Amino acid sequence: MLRHLPGLLLLLWQLLLLPPPAVPGPLDRPGFLRLGTRGPGGSPGRRPAPAAPTGTPYSGAGQHGGARGAGVCKSMPLDLVFIIDSSRSVRPLEFTKVKTFVSRVIDTLDIGPADTRVAVVNYASTVKIEFHLQTHLDKQSLKQAVARITPLSTGTMSGLAIQTAMDEAFTVEAGARGPASNIPKVAIIVTDGRPQDQVNEVAARAQASGIELYAVGVDRADMESLRMMASEPLDEHVFYVETYGVIEKLSSRFQETFCVINKCALNTHGCEHICVNDRTGSYHCECYEGYTLNEDRKTCSAQDQCALGTHDCQHICVNDRAGSHHCECYEGYTLNEDKKTCSVRNQCALDSHGCQHICVNDGAASYHCDCYTGYTLNEDKKTCSAIAEARRLTSTEDACACGATLAFQDKVSSYLQRLNTKLDDILEKLQANEYGQIHR
Repeated sequence: MLRHLPGLLLLLWQLLLLPPPAVPGPLDRPGFLRLGTRGPGGSPGRRPAPAAPTGTPYSGAGQHGGARGAGVCKSMPLDLVFIIDSSRSVRPLEFTKVKTFVSRVIDTLDIGPADTRVAVVNYASTVKIEFHLQTHLDKQSLKQAVARITPLSTGTMSGLAIQTAMDEAFTVEAGARGPASNIPKVAIIVTDGRPQDQVNEVAARAQASGIELYAVGVDRADMESLRMMASEPLDEHVFYVETYGVIEKLSSRFQETFCVINKCALNTHGCEHICVNDRTGSYHCECYEGYTLNEDRKTCSAQDQCALGTHDCQHICVNDRAGSHHCECYEGYTLNEDKKTCSVRNQCALDSHGCQHICVNDGAASYHCDCYTGYTLNEDKKTCSAIAEARRLTSTEDACACGATLAFQDKVSSYLQRLNTKLDDILEKLQANEYGQIHR
């Protein structure tokens, strides 16, 4: 008998290592995703990550970090509110696991004012907003705030928690983006019990207001309540884990859920210059500086930079063929080192001034001519004549002018003499006539 003991012990050891047969339970039905400790290898319930397309990814403008699949998948911006159950049924270690799950989901997201914003609503019989969407806008401070959250008390008021999130957390005043932003509003509720208030009506109102609800049940969670709280389709919005020990594995599932395809990375966008990913998972094309997007919204044409009035050229703007421009200056000016402003140029240094003797620069990009000593500037304002020659010419001109004056004076004098003679004759005749009348 002792001879067969090693073999019996080996057989018993193998039997102990065999897993128990799987027994279908009430949770094994469509409408939710189950994640537990039993089942086939890997992480049961986790959807396989999509295969990354082959080819060299294109890094489009505006593309943020956190992308998966060789840059093809990236986290979409969200207004995300976690609604976590911290009633007495959730033990301290289990509540720590919930906070680890929240932190791991945050790790998969792009956090920031223009990206995802996160708030946490803590509830039991009462509801407490731990922090709002606008409170922590960087990943580090956000995770530190999650780590500081403590459980509340007894009770499971899930409906009140959803109502509080809708009325106080998802408001513009609390940091939510408005309808014009097209930022999705998402709530993830985590609970391990049955709600002690009505959840179907308040969940319906929340969904009608544009909030997408995910329900995560743990251990003793009421599955029917989870289905009433979650958005459609239920198989994408209801999750179940058998213990808090595996809840953190759901973070990878939410990473896939909140992933949008990076259209620019697929190299099928057709943008001539720049591809820009949009928040909605789509994209648009932009052009390099100096170009304008054409009507086809994909190709680009060089724009008239000078017509835009933003060229900063002091004098003249000249368009280049490459969609750019350069500055030039008016005649008499030279372009400064900044390639935009102009300074007065030395016209006299150009040897094109035409001055016979001396060129003198003026302060207005102009000049005038001067003459050497002993010379005077002629009427053409460029050539010069010696002063002695000028005086001779002036003297000759003066002599001619003097003779003409004397001739004129003689002529006037002769005329005046003849006039006086005629006046004398007239006077004698008048006197004779007057004498005759007196003696008659």
